[in-house]
Amino acid sequence: MASPGRILHLSQNLTLPFDRRVWMELNALRSAGYEVAAICPKGDGGTEDHELIDGIHIHRYPAPPPASGFLSYAWEFLYCWLHTARLSVTVLARHGFDVIHSANPPDTFWAIALFYRMFGKRYVFDHHDLCPELYLSRFGESKAGSLPHRALQWLERMQFATADLVISTNESYRQVALARGGKRADRVYVVRSGPSHARFATVREPEAALKRGRPFLVAYLGVMAPQDGVDHLVRAADVLVHQRKRSDVAFTFIGAGDSFEELQALVLELHLEDVCQFTGRVPDADVERILATADVCVSPDPRNPLNDVSTMNKVLEYMACARPVVCYDLREHRYSAGDGALYAEADHVESLADCIATLLDDPERRARMGAYNRERFLSRMAWEHNAGELIRAYGTLAL
Repeated sequence: MASPGRILHLSQNLTLPFDRRVWMELNALRSAGYEVAAICPKGDGGTEDHELIDGIHIHRYPAPPPASGFLSYAWEFLYCWLHTARLSVTVLARHGFDVIHSANPPDTFWAIALFYRMFGKRYVFDHHDLCPELYLSRFGESKAGSLPHRALQWLERMQFATADLVISTNESYRQVALARGGKRADRVYVVRSGPSHARFATVREPEAALKRGRPFLVAYLGVMAPQDGVDHLVRAADVLVHQRKRSDVAFTFIGAGDSFEELQALVLELHLEDVCQFTGRVPDADVERILATADVCVSPDPRNPLNDVSTMNKVLEYMACARPVVCYDLREHRYSAGDGALYAEADHVESLADCIATLLDDPERRARMGAYNRERFLSRMAWEHNAGELIRAYGTLAL
Protein backbone atom coordinates (compact mmCIF):
# COMPACT_ATOMS: atom_id res chain seq x y z
CA MET A 1 0.00 0.00 0.00
CA ALA A 2 1.32 3.44 -0.91
CA SER A 3 2.38 5.73 1.94
CA PRO A 4 -0.11 8.53 2.72
CA GLY A 5 2.81 10.93 2.99
CA ARG A 6 6.34 11.66 4.20
CA ILE A 7 6.87 13.56 7.46
CA LEU A 8 9.92 15.40 8.80
CA HIS A 9 9.72 16.13 12.54
CA LEU A 10 11.78 18.94 14.11
CA SER A 11 12.44 19.28 17.85
CA GLN A 12 15.21 20.48 20.14
CA ASN A 13 13.97 19.78 23.67
CA LEU A 14 15.38 16.25 24.05
CA THR A 15 17.11 13.69 21.91
CA LEU A 16 15.04 10.93 20.37
CA PRO A 17 13.73 8.43 21.24
CA PHE A 18 13.79 9.88 24.79
CA ASP A 19 11.28 12.66 24.20
CA ARG A 20 8.30 10.46 25.06
CA ARG A 21 5.46 12.47 23.56
CA VAL A 22 7.32 13.06 20.30
CA TRP A 23 8.35 9.42 20.04
CA MET A 24 4.81 8.17 20.62
CA GLU A 25 3.52 10.58 17.98
CA LEU A 26 6.12 9.48 15.45
CA ASN A 27 5.37 5.82 16.07
CA ALA A 28 1.64 6.44 15.70
CA LEU A 29 2.25 8.14 12.36
CA ARG A 30 4.61 5.36 11.26
CA SER A 31 2.01 2.72 12.21
CA ALA A 32 -0.55 4.61 10.11
CA GLY A 33 1.69 4.15 7.08
CA TYR A 34 3.50 7.48 6.94
CA GLU A 35 7.22 7.61 6.19
CA VAL A 36 8.85 9.43 9.11
CA ALA A 37 12.19 11.17 9.68
CA ALA A 38 13.21 13.40 12.57
CA ILE A 39 15.89 15.95 13.43
CA CYS A 40 16.95 16.55 17.04
CA PRO A 41 20.05 17.25 19.17
CA LYS A 42 22.30 14.52 20.48
CA GLY A 43 22.06 13.60 24.16
CA ASP A 44 22.48 10.84 26.70
CA GLY A 45 21.51 7.61 24.97
CA GLY A 46 21.27 9.18 21.52
CA THR A 47 24.73 10.07 20.24
CA GLU A 48 24.80 8.76 16.66
CA ASP A 49 24.54 11.19 13.75
CA HIS A 50 21.96 8.94 12.10
CA GLU A 51 19.95 5.97 13.35
CA LEU A 52 17.01 3.97 12.05
CA ILE A 53 14.81 2.96 14.99
CA ASP A 54 11.38 1.34 14.53
CA GLY A 55 11.45 2.41 10.88
CA ILE A 56 12.01 6.08 11.81
CA HIS A 57 15.12 7.88 10.52
CA ILE A 58 16.68 10.01 13.29
CA HIS A 59 19.23 12.66 12.29
CA ARG A 60 21.07 14.30 15.18
CA TYR A 61 23.42 17.27 15.64
CA PRO A 62 25.79 18.05 18.56
CA ALA A 63 23.87 19.34 21.56
CA PRO A 64 24.31 23.03 22.44
CA PRO A 65 26.00 24.06 25.71
CA PRO A 66 23.66 24.54 28.71
CA ALA A 67 21.85 27.90 28.75
CA SER A 68 21.11 30.09 31.77
CA GLY A 69 20.27 33.71 30.81
CA PHE A 70 18.25 35.15 27.95
CA LEU A 71 21.26 35.76 25.69
CA SER A 72 22.50 32.20 26.11
CA TYR A 73 18.99 30.90 25.35
CA ALA A 74 18.89 33.08 22.23
CA TRP A 75 22.22 31.62 21.11
CA GLU A 76 20.95 28.08 21.83
CA PHE A 77 17.88 28.69 19.65
CA LEU A 78 20.01 30.07 16.78
CA TYR A 79 22.54 27.22 17.08
CA CYS A 80 19.81 24.56 16.97
CA TRP A 81 17.95 26.34 14.16
CA LEU A 82 21.04 26.45 11.93
CA HIS A 83 21.83 22.76 12.50
CA THR A 84 18.18 21.82 11.92
CA ALA A 85 18.02 23.83 8.70
CA ARG A 86 21.22 22.15 7.49
CA LEU A 87 19.95 18.67 8.27
CA SER A 88 16.58 19.37 6.64
CA VAL A 89 18.42 19.58 3.32
CA THR A 90 20.04 16.21 4.07
CA VAL A 91 16.66 14.65 4.84
CA LEU A 92 15.12 16.14 1.71
CA ALA A 93 17.90 14.64 -0.42
CA ARG A 94 17.88 11.20 1.26
CA HIS A 95 14.23 10.58 2.08
CA GLY A 96 12.12 13.50 0.88
CA PHE A 97 9.22 14.94 2.87
CA ASP A 98 5.76 16.39 2.29
CA VAL A 99 5.14 17.79 5.77
CA ILE A 100 7.29 19.53 8.38
CA HIS A 101 5.96 18.83 11.87
CA SER A 102 7.67 20.84 14.61
CA ALA A 103 7.32 20.81 18.38
CA ASN A 104 8.10 23.84 20.50
CA PRO A 105 9.91 25.30 22.37
CA PRO A 106 11.40 27.21 20.67
CA ASP A 107 9.00 29.00 18.36
CA THR A 108 11.54 29.31 15.55
CA PHE A 109 11.10 26.36 13.20
CA TRP A 110 8.28 28.11 11.34
CA ALA A 111 11.02 29.97 9.44
CA ILE A 112 12.33 26.66 8.03
CA ALA A 113 8.80 25.58 7.18
CA LEU A 114 8.08 28.94 5.51
CA PHE A 115 10.97 28.36 3.10
CA TYR A 116 9.79 24.86 2.20
CA ARG A 117 6.20 26.02 1.72
CA MET A 118 7.43 27.66 -1.49
CA PHE A 119 7.93 24.08 -2.73
CA GLY A 120 4.47 22.87 -1.67
CA LYS A 121 5.39 21.45 1.75
CA ARG A 122 2.81 21.61 4.56
CA TYR A 123 3.50 22.72 8.13
CA VAL A 124 2.11 21.20 11.34
CA PHE A 125 2.78 23.10 14.58
CA ASP A 126 2.74 20.82 17.64
CA HIS A 127 2.08 23.25 20.50
CA HIS A 128 3.85 21.88 23.59
CA ASP A 129 4.54 25.11 25.50
CA LEU A 130 3.36 28.71 25.73
CA CYS A 131 6.76 30.30 25.15
CA PRO A 132 5.84 33.87 26.18
CA GLU A 133 4.42 32.54 29.46
CA LEU A 134 7.38 30.17 29.84
CA TYR A 135 9.72 33.18 29.67
CA LEU A 136 7.77 35.02 32.38
CA SER A 137 7.67 31.94 34.60
CA ARG A 138 11.47 31.65 34.45
CA PHE A 139 12.48 35.32 34.62
CA GLY A 140 9.56 36.94 36.46
CA GLU A 141 6.27 38.52 35.48
CA SER A 142 7.89 41.95 35.79
CA LYS A 143 9.43 41.13 32.37
CA ALA A 144 6.01 41.33 30.69
CA GLY A 145 6.21 43.77 27.81
CA SER A 146 9.99 43.67 27.69
CA LEU A 147 11.77 43.32 24.35
CA PRO A 148 12.45 39.56 24.82
CA HIS A 149 8.84 38.97 25.85
CA ARG A 150 7.49 40.87 22.84
CA ALA A 151 9.90 38.98 20.58
CA LEU A 152 8.55 35.67 21.88
CA GLN A 153 4.99 36.85 21.30
CA TRP A 154 5.88 37.70 17.70
CA LEU A 155 7.55 34.33 17.16
CA GLU A 156 4.44 32.59 18.48
CA ARG A 157 2.22 34.59 16.11
CA MET A 158 4.44 33.50 13.23
CA GLN A 159 4.11 29.85 14.27
CA PHE A 160 0.33 30.09 14.08
CA ALA A 161 0.34 32.15 10.88
CA THR A 162 2.61 29.67 9.07
CA ALA A 163 0.89 26.47 10.28
CA ASP A 164 -1.55 24.58 8.08
CA LEU A 165 -2.54 22.56 11.14
CA VAL A 166 -2.09 23.05 14.91
CA ILE A 167 -1.85 20.17 17.39
CA SER A 168 -2.72 21.34 20.93
CA THR A 169 -1.87 19.33 24.03
CA ASN A 170 -5.12 20.26 25.80
CA GLU A 171 -8.27 22.38 25.42
CA SER A 172 -6.62 25.37 27.13
CA TYR A 173 -3.89 25.43 24.50
CA ARG A 174 -6.52 25.02 21.78
CA GLN A 175 -8.21 28.19 23.01
CA VAL A 176 -4.88 30.02 22.74
CA ALA A 177 -4.56 28.86 19.12
CA LEU A 178 -8.08 30.09 18.36
CA ALA A 179 -8.01 33.38 20.25
CA ARG A 180 -4.37 34.47 20.22
CA GLY A 181 -3.34 32.61 17.09
CA GLY A 182 -6.41 33.39 15.04
CA LYS A 183 -6.68 29.82 13.74
CA ARG A 184 -9.94 28.38 12.41
CA ALA A 185 -11.54 25.78 14.66
CA ASP A 186 -11.20 23.06 12.02
CA ARG A 187 -7.43 23.66 11.85
CA VAL A 188 -6.78 22.96 15.56
CA TYR A 189 -6.89 19.45 17.07
CA VAL A 190 -6.40 18.43 20.69
CA VAL A 191 -4.00 15.50 21.09
CA ARG A 192 -3.47 15.15 24.83
CA SER A 193 -0.17 14.04 26.31
CA GLY A 194 0.12 10.95 28.48
CA PRO A 195 2.12 7.76 28.89
CA SER A 196 1.31 4.67 26.88
CA HIS A 197 -0.45 1.66 28.36
CA ALA A 198 2.72 -0.24 27.49
CA ARG A 199 4.99 1.89 29.70
CA PHE A 200 3.11 1.05 32.90
CA ALA A 201 1.69 -2.30 31.85
CA THR A 202 1.57 -3.57 35.42
CA VAL A 203 1.66 -1.86 38.79
CA ARG A 204 4.69 -3.14 40.68
CA GLU A 205 4.79 -4.22 44.31
CA PRO A 206 6.31 -1.72 46.80
CA GLU A 207 9.94 -2.24 47.86
CA ALA A 208 10.40 -1.35 51.51
CA ALA A 209 14.14 -0.65 51.11
CA LEU A 210 13.32 2.39 48.94
CA LYS A 211 11.73 4.06 51.99
CA ARG A 212 15.17 4.13 53.64
CA GLY A 213 13.99 2.89 57.03
CA ARG A 214 10.90 5.11 57.30
CA PRO A 215 7.23 4.09 57.13
CA PHE A 216 6.30 6.52 54.35
CA LEU A 217 7.76 7.73 51.05
CA VAL A 218 6.80 10.91 49.16
CA ALA A 219 8.02 11.10 45.56
CA TYR A 220 8.52 13.70 42.85
CA LEU A 221 9.16 12.83 39.20
CA GLY A 222 10.04 15.32 36.49
CA VAL A 223 12.06 18.26 35.30
CA MET A 224 13.64 20.48 37.95
CA ALA A 225 13.55 23.99 36.48
CA PRO A 226 12.49 27.26 38.14
CA GLN A 227 8.90 27.01 36.86
CA ASP A 228 8.42 23.48 38.24
CA GLY A 229 8.25 24.50 41.90
CA VAL A 230 10.32 21.62 43.25
CA ASP A 231 11.62 24.01 45.92
CA HIS A 232 8.02 24.17 47.23
CA LEU A 233 8.15 20.44 47.92
CA VAL A 234 11.52 20.77 49.66
CA ARG A 235 10.07 23.52 51.87
CA ALA A 236 6.98 21.38 52.53
CA ALA A 237 9.35 18.64 53.67
CA ASP A 238 10.91 21.18 56.04
CA VAL A 239 7.46 21.97 57.46
CA LEU A 240 6.66 18.28 57.99
CA VAL A 241 10.04 17.25 59.40
CA HIS A 242 11.12 20.25 61.45
CA GLN A 243 7.91 22.11 62.29
CA ARG A 244 5.54 19.14 62.58
CA LYS A 245 8.29 16.88 63.98
CA ARG A 246 7.51 13.96 61.66
CA SER A 247 10.31 11.41 61.55
CA ASP A 248 8.27 8.84 59.61
CA VAL A 249 8.61 10.13 56.04
CA ALA A 250 11.33 10.10 53.36
CA PHE A 251 11.34 12.15 50.14
CA THR A 252 12.72 11.01 46.78
CA PHE A 253 13.21 13.40 43.87
CA ILE A 254 13.56 11.77 40.44
CA GLY A 255 14.85 13.82 37.52
CA ALA A 256 17.17 16.70 36.75
CA GLY A 257 17.17 20.19 35.31
CA ASP A 258 18.47 23.73 35.63
CA SER A 259 17.57 23.92 39.34
CA PHE A 260 19.09 20.57 40.34
CA GLU A 261 22.14 21.96 42.17
CA GLU A 262 20.16 24.80 43.77
CA LEU A 263 17.67 22.29 45.14
CA GLN A 264 20.44 20.15 46.62
CA ALA A 265 21.89 23.29 48.23
CA LEU A 266 18.45 24.15 49.66
CA VAL A 267 18.20 20.66 51.18
CA LEU A 268 21.54 21.19 52.92
CA GLU A 269 20.53 24.68 54.08
CA LEU A 270 17.34 23.29 55.63
CA HIS A 271 19.16 20.27 57.14
CA LEU A 272 17.04 17.78 55.22
CA GLU A 273 19.84 15.69 53.76
CA ASP A 274 18.84 12.69 55.91
CA VAL A 275 15.31 12.57 54.50
CA CYS A 276 15.67 13.91 50.93
CA GLN A 277 17.29 11.89 48.14
CA PHE A 278 17.94 13.06 44.57
CA THR A 279 18.33 10.22 42.08
CA GLY A 280 19.00 12.27 38.93
CA ARG A 281 17.67 10.74 35.73
CA VAL A 282 17.23 6.99 36.12
CA PRO A 283 15.97 4.15 33.87
CA ASP A 284 12.24 3.57 33.54
CA ALA A 285 12.41 0.42 35.62
CA ASP A 286 13.79 2.41 38.57
CA VAL A 287 11.16 5.12 38.10
CA GLU A 288 8.42 2.48 38.29
CA ARG A 289 9.98 0.88 41.39
CA ILE A 290 10.07 4.20 43.22
CA LEU A 291 6.59 5.29 42.20
CA ALA A 292 5.14 1.89 43.10
CA THR A 293 6.65 2.28 46.58
CA ALA A 294 5.65 5.92 47.13
CA ASP A 295 2.70 6.52 49.43
CA VAL A 296 2.09 9.99 47.97
CA CYS A 297 3.29 11.63 44.75
CA VAL A 298 3.51 15.41 44.43
CA SER A 299 3.22 17.87 41.55
CA PRO A 300 4.23 21.19 43.16
CA ASP A 301 3.99 23.37 40.04
CA PRO A 302 3.12 26.89 41.24
CA ARG A 303 0.26 28.85 39.72
CA ASN A 304 1.34 31.09 36.87
CA PRO A 305 -0.03 31.79 33.38
CA LEU A 306 1.95 28.83 31.99
CA ASN A 307 1.35 26.14 34.61
CA ASP A 308 -2.36 26.85 35.08
CA VAL A 309 -3.14 25.79 31.51
CA SER A 310 -0.43 23.14 30.97
CA THR A 311 -0.85 19.39 31.27
CA MET A 312 1.81 17.94 33.57
CA ASN A 313 2.99 14.54 32.39
CA LYS A 314 4.18 13.65 35.87
CA VAL A 315 0.59 13.74 37.14
CA LEU A 316 -0.44 11.26 34.47
CA GLU A 317 2.53 9.02 35.29
CA TYR A 318 1.60 9.06 38.97
CA MET A 319 -1.93 8.07 37.97
CA ALA A 320 -0.64 5.28 35.75
CA CYS A 321 1.19 3.82 38.75
CA ALA A 322 -1.97 4.02 40.88
CA ARG A 323 -0.58 6.65 43.22
CA PRO A 324 -2.60 9.33 45.04
CA VAL A 325 -1.53 12.84 44.05
CA VAL A 326 -1.00 16.10 45.91
CA CYS A 327 -0.76 19.25 43.82
CA TYR A 328 -1.64 22.90 43.78
CA ASP A 329 -5.14 23.82 42.62
CA LEU A 330 -4.52 24.49 38.92
CA ARG A 331 -7.02 24.19 36.08
CA GLU A 332 -5.26 21.42 34.14
CA HIS A 333 -4.33 19.54 37.33
CA ARG A 334 -8.04 19.19 38.03
CA TYR A 335 -8.78 18.08 34.47
CA SER A 336 -6.08 15.38 34.60
CA ALA A 337 -6.47 13.98 38.11
CA GLY A 338 -10.12 14.70 38.93
CA ASP A 339 -10.91 13.10 42.30
CA GLY A 340 -7.53 11.36 42.42
CA ALA A 341 -5.71 14.34 43.94
CA LEU A 342 -5.80 16.58 46.97
CA TYR A 343 -5.54 20.19 45.84
CA ALA A 344 -3.52 22.56 48.00
CA GLU A 345 -4.03 26.30 48.02
CA ALA A 346 -1.94 27.57 45.12
CA ASP A 347 1.64 28.55 46.02
CA HIS A 348 1.02 27.93 49.74
CA VAL A 349 3.71 25.60 51.12
CA GLU A 350 1.89 25.04 54.42
CA SER A 351 -1.21 23.91 52.50
CA LEU A 352 0.94 21.57 50.39
CA ALA A 353 2.37 20.06 53.59
CA ASP A 354 -1.15 19.74 55.05
CA CYS A 355 -2.37 17.76 52.04
CA ILE A 356 0.64 15.44 52.13
CA ALA A 357 0.10 14.81 55.85
CA THR A 358 -3.62 14.19 55.34
CA LEU A 359 -2.92 11.40 52.87
CA LEU A 360 -0.04 9.89 54.84
CA ASP A 361 -2.39 9.55 57.82
CA ASP A 362 -5.29 8.01 55.86
CA PRO A 363 -4.32 4.69 54.21
CA GLU A 364 -7.87 3.91 53.06
CA ARG A 365 -8.13 7.24 51.24
CA ARG A 366 -4.74 6.68 49.62
CA ALA A 367 -5.83 3.27 48.37
CA ARG A 368 -9.14 4.60 47.06
CA MET A 369 -7.51 7.52 45.22
CA GLY A 370 -4.79 5.29 43.79
CA ALA A 371 -7.35 2.85 42.37
CA TYR A 372 -9.36 5.75 40.93
CA ASN A 373 -6.26 7.16 39.25
CA ARG A 374 -5.27 3.83 37.72
CA GLU A 375 -8.74 3.30 36.28
CA ARG A 376 -8.94 6.90 35.01
CA PHE A 377 -5.56 6.52 33.32
CA LEU A 378 -6.47 3.25 31.62
CA SER A 379 -9.93 4.33 30.52
CA ARG A 380 -9.34 7.98 29.53
CA MET A 381 -5.86 9.45 29.84
CA ALA A 382 -3.39 6.97 28.29
CA TRP A 383 -1.76 7.82 24.97
CA GLU A 384 -3.77 5.15 23.14
CA HIS A 385 -6.91 7.26 23.65
CA ASN A 386 -5.27 10.18 21.83
CA ALA A 387 -3.23 8.63 19.01
CA GLY A 388 -6.28 8.28 16.79
CA GLU A 389 -6.96 12.02 17.00
CA LEU A 390 -3.45 12.69 15.68
CA ILE A 391 -4.08 10.47 12.66
CA ARG A 392 -7.48 12.08 12.11
CA ALA A 393 -5.85 15.53 12.16
CA TYR A 394 -3.30 14.44 9.55
CA GLY A 395 -6.10 13.13 7.38
CA THR A 396 -7.35 16.71 6.92
CA LEU A 397 -4.09 17.74 5.21
CA ALA A 398 -5.01 15.81 2.05
CA LEU A 399 -1.39 15.16 1.06
